[in-house]
Amino acid sequence: MIVEQIYLENGSALGLKFDMEHAPLLVIRARKGFVMCGYLNMDVANKLGDAAVRVTGVTSFEDVLNARIVDVSEAAKKLGITAGMQAKEALMKMV
Repeated sequence: MIVEQIYLENGSALGLKFDMEHAPLLVIRARKGFVMCGYLNMDVANKLGDAAVRVTGVTSFEDVLNARIVDVSEAAKKLGITAGMQAKEALMKMV
């Protein structure tokens, strides 16, 4: 497991990386929400009321930050986050 501080223009977040059998599981957690990779489920994030966004095709924290969002929870939409936005932009709304 790798834990890394992710520095943003207006704050910071915590990156977690777990090496799984075929691809890494990646999450970057900010104060108000998180960015998750395709391993994790948006339906559960919505059910729990979490501000979450999902990106796919990522293998590193840098990939996550640069990826375009493919799915957005209802709570994240209330923060002004939309599909197609770069994940780094979303995190800056979540810090």
